[in-house]
Amino acid sequence: MAFGTQDDTDEVMNEINMTPLVDVMLVLLIIFMITVPVMKHAVDIDLPRASAQPQDTKPQTVRLSVDAQGQYWWNEAKVADDDLPRMLRAEAGHDPQPELHIRGDKDVRYERVAQAMAAAQQAGLRRIGFVTEPKRP
Repeated sequence: MAFGTQDDTDEVMNEINMTPLVDVMLVLLIIFMITVPVMKHAVDIDLPRASAQPQDTKPQTVRLSVDAQGQYWWNEAKVADDDLPRMLRAEAGHDPQPELHIRGDKDVRYERVAQAMAAAQQAGLRRIGFVTEPKRP
């Protein structure tokens, strides 16, 4: 009753079925044929030109040190107490505003460092930082 032999049903199909691949390729071709003309119709806009040079200017850093005797040093130059507020106001007027790094000796009275911070705040400096040494084990 069997129309074929047992060997006919056990054979492995060793050819790739191309029908699904052709179907997918035809669908992709139709999609691209529809979308390419849509992409060609664009609005003409006159865009501004930009230079390739970065405009990022880094603000300078002002180092204000207070030694053990309570003397102020502006970038390693000694400064009188009366000149400090004037110099801080001058730096606060720059654009971009510089960073003020305050270094206080560990033996100086905190009052001298606090006076420098108050003068910087009254002058309008917004970027104030403290310089410390890391703790050594």
